[in-house]
Amino acid sequence: MEYVVAKTILSKEKYGADWYGIDYKMNLYRGCSHGCIYCDSRSNCYHIVNFDVPKGKENALVTLENELLKKKEKGVVGIGSMSDTYNPLEKEYEQTRGALKLLSKYNFGVSIDTKSDLILRDIDLLKEINSKNKVIIKFTITTPNDELSKIIEPHVCVSSKRFEAIKTLTDNGIFTGIMMNPVLPFITDSEEDIKKLVRLAHDSGAKFIHSYMGMTLRENQRDYYYEQLDKHFKGLKEKYIRTYGEKYSCPVPNYKELYKVLTDECDKYGILYNMKDIIKAYKKEDTSNEQITLF
Repeated sequence: MEYVVAKTILSKEKYGADWYGIDYKMNLYRGCSHGCIYCDSRSNCYHIVNFDVPKGKENALVTLENELLKKKEKGVVGIGSMSDTYNPLEKEYEQTRGALKLLSKYNFGVSIDTKSDLILRDIDLLKEINSKNKVIIKFTITTPNDELSKIIEPHVCVSSKRFEAIKTLTDNGIFTGIMMNPVLPFITDSEEDIKKLVRLAHDSGAKFIHSYMGMTLRENQRDYYYEQLDKHFKGLKEKYIRTYGEKYSCPVPNYKELYKVLTDECDKYGILYNMKDIIKAYKKEDTSNEQITLF
């Protein structure tokens, strides 16, 4: 594995109160090999050279332990917002498992973003942390259809495997749900698919589904995405150009109607979707308030 120099591993999360209640954040790898065609982390603003080859961070665990020792407040640490912390290299190098051991040792909570069922390897540590602090696991699932997930997320386990992982985690008492982000206009934005995804989420025991009903497109990310559209969805790039031009934020055309479909289905199955309610639930706070929709 290649390594990059990192002066720090842990940083304060300035938007944490509004984003899953995270207090700190870290990324143990730089880059990702999942190959998701829509990944925002490809954007030039993040300065990740050769993004598809994940790299470790030199002395990551030593640096992390030193930083945890200095923190007076024991908060929730978010992992994997930029690069999936359960990429294939993790099987051998176990930087994420090592970090979880340290978070448990120093009584911090954890919030993990992933698409990989490799996380099941670390159920023992997640349960250990959960007994002392807070744990929330967020699986990105963009489509309920395995064949489509193979196209838009080609080098990671298919959606059905992620649903199975959610079931295993929830059966072990870990608060787990779904980030239905992004929603790709004209690809994953059908009412039928959203209803199917919610039903499968319910069957797997998912506690929440969060979505902003759209995607982002900028700089290098847009170029790569359009290349993949030309490869897999002939003619769709031109429709994107007509619809969004050079816009960064690209909501699906009927986002209000689709968001209502999502929330109605979630209400039917008792699945959370409002961020404030999700935070209250996994932090075991009062959840008696009615859900408030975004629109």
